[in-house]
Amino acid sequence: MTTEARSVTPTVVEDLLLLLFQPNSGTIAGENTLFYVLGGAVLADLALGGHLTTEARGRVSSVAGHPPSDDLLRPAWDYLAEKPRGVQTALAAVGPVLRKPVLERLIARGDIDQEPRKVLGLFRTTALREGRTERRARLLADVRRVLVDGAQPQARVAALAALLSASGTLPQFHREIPWTSPVITRAKELERGDWGADAAAAAVTRTVTATVINSAVAAITVLPRG
Repeated sequence: MTTEARSVTPTVVEDLLLLLFQPNSGTIAGENTLFYVLGGAVLADLALGGHLTTEARGRVSSVAGHPPSDDLLRPAWDYLAEKPRGVQTALAAVGPVLRKPVLERLIARGDIDQEPRKVLGLFRTTALREGRTERRARLLADVRRVLVDGAQPQARVAALAALLSASGTLPQFHREIPWTSPVITRAKELERGDWGADAAAAAVTRTVTATVINSAVAAITVLPRG
């Protein structure tokens, strides 16, 4: 039996799904475009780790000989190692299989808990509820500081905020992140890759990540929501 290779620090895609989890209802926001949004987060993970580069005509490809160690990210790297792909093509290929393993990681980490329940007193099922780690609250505070307080974002938080905005779910966070004109404007700036000079990431890494996110956002926002 093999042990799944994973990062000690949660990946961007794990953090994004955790943010999209709605504790009050036990549901995941933005299910209609979730696969593509999670795919965008995987591409962001690869770019932040220096595993991905941009090609001509908006295509992306893997950096040869530099695969990620995390098993959650490796399939996307392998797919893009075959040849450069358009971002929308990559999202459609890597996104649909992500929800289950990412959710399982969040449950294993204790960020989300499963609660057994009975429906109509007969059928056993499980419900999701907020875990014990308080990680979701910390992530949401990081995003709020960028969108509401105007803080300079680290590349990782900028990517999370941009993908949340692209998913169309930001209005659902109104209690924590007021849905105001300044917030909308800032979110759109992040979608376009206007992140500023982030001291936490090298300039090349920041530029590649912003380009990947911008392309992913463009692909996600044209998808049907119904």
